[in-house]
Amino acid sequence: MVEVKNVYKKYADKQVLENVSMVFKQGITSIMGASGRGKTTLAYIMAGLVKPDSGEVLGQKKISFMFQEDRLLEWESALSNVLFVKDTPLFSKKYIDKATYLLNQAELNESIFTKAYELSGGMKRRVSLCRALIADFDLLILDEPFKGLDENLKYKIMDMVKEHTDGKTVICITHDINEAKYLGGEIIDF
Repeated sequence: MVEVKNVYKKYADKQVLENVSMVFKQGITSIMGASGRGKTTLAYIMAGLVKPDSGEVLGQKKISFMFQEDRLLEWESALSNVLFVKDTPLFSKKYIDKATYLLNQAELNESIFTKAYELSGGMKRRVSLCRALIADFDLLILDEPFKGLDENLKYKIMDMVKEHTDGKTVICITHDINEAKYLGGEIIDF
């Protein structure tokens, strides 16, 4: 469980978050709302990437974060990008096998050794998701993880998220109510 208590955040003269309090339990919670409402700022605060002006976040343990931008190492392969988050030797067979499995499941089996700069936008999203899923986490934060994916592939990738996050706390920021409903769990209108 992760609890956000009385969080405030202001950038210059714009109040982005004001007295935000909520509890995230095990399972998937989708956060929806118009652009500019502070969803990503809240995610950054929960991950410890941005400090709130006041308030606190309790219960954070091991966190994995998929950013709205892909943030890949463009000169590295899809496989190397997924393995980049592991704190064990890069060529550990256990993690190479897991990374390969995730990439295959994301329908990237023919692009495992392709450099990131050669991948399409949708392929980069899937590599970014595989990287987030291979990390050791209790809390997974996904910021618009399915944007740019073909409609049919999107549902397969959402099934993949559900499969690999059983027993974990997942926060998914999305603008698509159909994604939120398909993922199941709680939906918060932010």
